[in-house]
Amino acid sequence: MINKIYKVVEYLYLVMAVFFAYEAINNWSENPTRAYLFLAFVGVSIFMFFFRRNFRKKMEERNKK
Repeated sequence: MINKIYKVVEYLYLVMAVFFAYEAINNWSENPTRAYLFLAFVGVSIFMFFFRRNFRKKMEERNKK
């Protein structure tokens, strides 16, 4: 059950990355500084997806033993 929750949270980070990318594209012409901030959030969201994924897989391996 807990692993399913962790998996959902992983993919929420990807959803957030898509949202931030959309906002960056919308703000690019009006306010480039804000667009760069949203692009930074995209990077952090993608990093967190892979970090949480790696953490979950390590927990699964530890629970198998």
